[in-house]
Amino acid sequence: MTNLRGYRASRVVTCDPKIANGSNELGVIENGVVVIDDARVAFVGRESDAPPVRNWTDCGERVITPGLIDAHTHACWAGSRHDEYVARMAGGDYRAIAAAGGGILSTHRAVMAASEDELVHQLTGRLSRMLRLGVTTCEVKSGYGLVADAELKQLRAIARASKMPNLPHIVPTFLALHAVPPGVDRDQYVASVVNETLPAVAREQLAQFVDAYIDANAFTAEQGRAIATAARAHGLGIRMHVGQFADIGGAELCADFSAASADHLEHIGDAGIERLAAAKTHAVLLPTASFLLRQAPPPIDKLRAAGIALVVASDANPGTAPTESLPLAMALAVRLYGLTPAEAILGATRNAANALRLGDRGVLASGNWADLCVWELPHEFAILQPWGVSRTERVVCSGIEDRARSRPSADMTTKASSPASRERESVTKSREGEGSRPPRKNPR
Repeated sequence: MTNLRGYRASRVVTCDPKIANGSNELGVIENGVVVIDDARVAFVGRESDAPPVRNWTDCGERVITPGLIDAHTHACWAGSRHDEYVARMAGGDYRAIAAAGGGILSTHRAVMAASEDELVHQLTGRLSRMLRLGVTTCEVKSGYGLVADAELKQLRAIARASKMPNLPHIVPTFLALHAVPPGVDRDQYVASVVNETLPAVAREQLAQFVDAYIDANAFTAEQGRAIATAARAHGLGIRMHVGQFADIGGAELCADFSAASADHLEHIGDAGIERLAAAKTHAVLLPTASFLLRQAPPPIDKLRAAGIALVVASDANPGTAPTESLPLAMALAVRLYGLTPAEAILGATRNAANALRLGDRGVLASGNWADLCVWELPHEFAILQPWGVSRTERVVCSGIEDRARSRPSADMTTKASSPASRERESVTKSREGEGSRPPRKNPR
């Protein structure tokens, strides 16, 4: 441990089940510290028990949490669907808009027309803003390309973004079945995805998970089964959109394959809940979408009673959830879905990490990745108020503090600056100076 630096705060929210108990669900350490060694957490606890640290940041009466994890987004897209938003707000039906060639097919046309560089530029801009909101890990789906070349274009853009600095860690998902391209037979389309597109995705190692939209007017459970079987054969994880508009057996399908998550679940029966619980499949809740679509929430009490782990995600997309804010989704999960504040925070940290099969993120504990947020707030529950702006002061992602996007307050101090920290400050100043330069002609 030669490059230690530490953060002090009045409340350190670890989300560590080893610390949590009935009266302290989030494993909060009052007047605690987090010590980082390069990209990993070296210590969490009381300063009196910490290893020797020269470089301390005193965050004062602030909250430190794990970096937030957005476990369901469609953040790689082009174009705009503002006209559809206005139509829906005036009473238009989402499914009727989609049947008329809008919805997913509208974004499909924009993605088809966009270059890979344009997709990278759009995606990195969104991820940069999400980082500012506290998101240090983000699942990103394809699913707007629809045809093989365009799906691969989306996934290659996601892969390029994942290699860029100062962005959240990306978990790429191939959304294999989202909609049928115009003029294509549905069954033939599913067969082409199974036999052509999915093997190409696996060959290029462009995805960690495969997803499918199992719902009325989307794809059947049997079509989803064909995709899940192929995904498993290629060694890829499975997660699925299930029951957004109707229960057609998607939850049971997820359980059959021990899927990492079943997402949406506005419509799910008791049998599906029982099966998901037995399979230990996570429920990913997307309250922004159901809010904008004027839908009733999923049966939260039944999911909770069954012991299903609850995850909260933004569903960031250009149509039904035009937002980049996971904190907003957390606020809506409390207000509209009835989650407790602790459930909402765990749903965007520890449970989200588990739903993405990330065992070393989402919890502040020794050995985990050094992903954390310092919030300009006195208590973790204040994160759940719908601020509409970023309330992070500092965001640390894999040990790198993105100071160019952070807003340290006057009462937050850093002491005993080391040569390494001076070097980081120099890099930060050079980044801040870039704002006055002409735009660079590159994907970012």
